[in-house]
Amino acid sequence: MNREQILNLASMPAAGPSYPKGPYRFINREFLIISYETDAEAIRNAVPEPLEPNKDNLVSFEWINMPDSSGFGAYTESGCVIPCTYKDEPVNFIVHMYLDDEAPIAAGREIWGFPKKNADPKLNVIKDTLTGSLHYADQLVAMGTMGYKHESHAAELDKTATALAKTQVNLKFIPGVDGKPAIAQLVAYNITEITVKGCWTGPARLHLIPHVNAPVADFPIKRIMSGTHIIADLTLPYGRVLLDYLK
Repeated sequence: MNREQILNLASMPAAGPSYPKGPYRFINREFLIISYETDAEAIRNAVPEPLEPNKDNLVSFEWINMPDSSGFGAYTESGCVIPCTYKDEPVNFIVHMYLDDEAPIAAGREIWGFPKKNADPKLNVIKDTLTGSLHYADQLVAMGTMGYKHESHAAELDKTATALAKTQVNLKFIPGVDGKPAIAQLVAYNITEITVKGCWTGPARLHLIPHVNAPVADFPIKRIMSGTHIIADLTLPYGRVLLDYLK
C-alpha cells in the first residue's frame, strides 16, 4: 500500500476494516431511558472538568436496541448518561456504555471516544413490560422495567426530537505506543436527521448490582424520576473536539 491508500482506509485492520466510513444511519432505534436521582459526590467524581454536573443530581440509565444500523448491523447497547453544562450549554456526558457488537465498539472508541465495553445487554417487550437487562462476565449488573406504552406523547414528538439532538460529550483517551497519553480530549457530537416515530412515558423501576468491571451501581438509586420509551430514525455524524487536555 502507498501513502494515499493508507490515508484513505476506513479503519483498522487494513485487510478487512472493522467498520466503514460514516456518517451512520439508524432505523427504528428503540430507547428505554430511566432517570433517577443519585449521590452528588459520585456524579462529581465521574464528570471531567470543565463540565459541571446539573444540581438536580440526575442520572439516566439507558437501553438502546438498534435493529438496522449502517455499517454496524444489528445490536443492543446499554449505558449511563449524566446531564451537565459546558460553558453554559446543556450537554449529556456519557459515563458507561456496554454493547454486544465489535464493529460499533471499535468505531465508537476510536472515532468519538465512547466509553464502550463488550457485554450482553438486552431490550425486550415481555407481556405488559418493556424490560432491559445487562449482563457483564455472565453476571447481571442492571435490570430496568417500564410499563409498556402507558402514556403516549404523539402530540409532542418535536420535543422528543429536540432532546435527542442535545449535545453529547465523551472523554476520549487513547495512549500512545510509549504508554503515555496520545489523545486526551472532550469530544462532542449532535445526532441529526431525526424522525421520531413514537414516544411514551410510564412507571419504571431500576435495579443495579455492583461489579468491578461494570461499575454502574456506583451511582446509587435514591429516587426514580421517570421512564421513557422512544422509537426513532436518526443519523450519527462525526464529532468535534471541545477541549484538548494535552494543549
